[in-house]
Amino acid sequence: MQEELNDNLLQADGNENTQSQTAVNEAIETIENLNAQVSEDTTLEAEHDIPMQNYEAMDMDKLVVELEHLIATDKIMAIRNHVEEIKHAFLSKYNHFIEEKKEEFLHDNPNSDEEFEYHSPLKSKFDSLYNSYKSSKNTHFKSLESKLKSNLQLRLNLIEELKGLINSNENIKDLLKQFNDLRERWKNAGSIPKDKYNHVWNNYHFHVENFYDILHLDREARDLDFKHNLEKKVKIIERAKELLNDADVFKAFRELQLLHKVWKEEIGPVSKEKRDEIWNAFSDVTKQMHEKREAMFAQHRERETENLNRKKEIIAQIEQIATEKIEVHSAWQGQINKVEALRKAFFEAGKVPVDVNEQTWTEFKNAVRNFNTNKNSFYKDIKREQQANLDRKNALVAKAKELMESDNFEATTPVMKKIQEDWKQIGHVPKKFSDAVWAEFKEACNHYFDRLHAFRNQNEAVEVEAFEKKKDYIEKVKAFEFTGDHKTDLDAIKAHIETWKSFGRVPFARRHIEGKFNKVLDGLFENLTSSKKDAEMMRFNNRLEQLAGEGKQKIDSEKVFIQRKVEEVQHEIFQLENNIQFFANAKKDNPMVAEVTKSIERHKEELAMWKEKLKQIRTL
Repeated sequence: MQEELNDNLLQADGNENTQSQTAVNEAIETIENLNAQVSEDTTLEAEHDIPMQNYEAMDMDKLVVELEHLIATDKIMAIRNHVEEIKHAFLSKYNHFIEEKKEEFLHDNPNSDEEFEYHSPLKSKFDSLYNSYKSSKNTHFKSLESKLKSNLQLRLNLIEELKGLINSNENIKDLLKQFNDLRERWKNAGSIPKDKYNHVWNNYHFHVENFYDILHLDREARDLDFKHNLEKKVKIIERAKELLNDADVFKAFRELQLLHKVWKEEIGPVSKEKRDEIWNAFSDVTKQMHEKREAMFAQHRERETENLNRKKEIIAQIEQIATEKIEVHSAWQGQINKVEALRKAFFEAGKVPVDVNEQTWTEFKNAVRNFNTNKNSFYKDIKREQQANLDRKNALVAKAKELMESDNFEATTPVMKKIQEDWKQIGHVPKKFSDAVWAEFKEACNHYFDRLHAFRNQNEAVEVEAFEKKKDYIEKVKAFEFTGDHKTDLDAIKAHIETWKSFGRVPFARRHIEGKFNKVLDGLFENLTSSKKDAEMMRFNNRLEQLAGEGKQKIDSEKVFIQRKVEEVQHEIFQLENNIQFFANAKKDNPMVAEVTKSIERHKEELAMWKEKLKQIRTL
């Protein structure tokens, strides 16, 4: 029983050792294959320095900018994975975009024999950039292929030359000199095809070790060389162990690749009794790093699975939205915004496992297509409304053309402005007519208002002259002296007002002079020996005439103000009359009653004046 148990334990240990050795071999093979690729084309080393972005989340414009930047600034082979990711993301989005455009075309032209065509300057630019990249890549491959063949033959010749040294009968000193020269030439022999890399290097190292082991070299010189090589390899192992603690696993793995390259290509052999020990130590560290890298890949795969689940949720939400029955435009706009947000979230969700990428993309396209089909069906009725809008806009175009040569600017300008306001209130028209009808309308309006501005410019000199006259005349009014006779003074003030009006309009930017004149008049009216009501009404009539020249909006604003004042005074009178009821039993000579009574009379006089103003303004 104990023997059976011991046999089982030995077998378990053997299986564990076999599994461990398999893991080591897998790690070493991974490193060697990657180094073989880099050895074939050294430009691949720069690939790791270019951060891989989430190209799926970018729109088509941004993708083209990124492609153009990569081609202009980086080596062709270093950007190959980036270019292919950009290509996949761009074509996915573009094909989806074209499908939507085709659906719109077929919806708008159900009975047309016309073939669907769509020209995209952005797609043309992308194709041009990608073709430029492919051309440069092909040129690079042709040049590289010839160079690799030549370098391979050179290395094979050097191996044959090394074999010859091993079998040579020359003295040790000459052999060492030839051997060192050969190693230097080997170091500078250049890249070779990746499928030949490991075989050629292993063959070379085999004969190098033979050179050390088989020839009867000077023991001291040989041992010294072995010692130096051992020290270098120990340092490499120490550095590899440090890399195990690096937080950036992929960066550490790339440096480990470089350490393997130095170990294999630049450092010679160690003593026979140390070879397996030192190699096993390096292999063990390599295995640990490989396992960390595989763990990171597992995390990435897990993240891709999470991305897949997120994208499936998004697809399900779009499918649900596509089944909802919507009957109004505003609600459809909400649905369109929801789907657009979901589309954006789909592209931003990140990569999914490669084996389900195409299937996921197809399901997404179908969900969006179903939504668009329902949307287009609804908007079929909208086109009739757009046609009616087009008819209304064409009517406004005809009216604008009819008035654009009018010289009656005072009467025509408000009409033209009303036409422009009416235009803004009309909804969308069919796209294929939108630009044309707008250009026609804009041309007619611009023509009229250009003529209006030219007319106003001609009158500007007259208005400037009127301003100068008013500026001088206001000083004369300021110097007005009262005679003491009410009628004489009142007629004189009226004459000043009429003279002021006779000067005409002033430039818009200088209309402040009207305010100055009004302040002077206010001073005169205050000193005029007449009733307050007569003075106030004269002032008000003068103000009304100025408002009439400023347009209906100013008059309406003044009218609202006066109506509010009428309401306020009426409310005050009501409050006062209500308050006096509390003094019904008071004596008539009560001071408080007398004061309230006077206040009521004053407010009634004020109310009468505001009503008179309201009556005057209504006559306008």
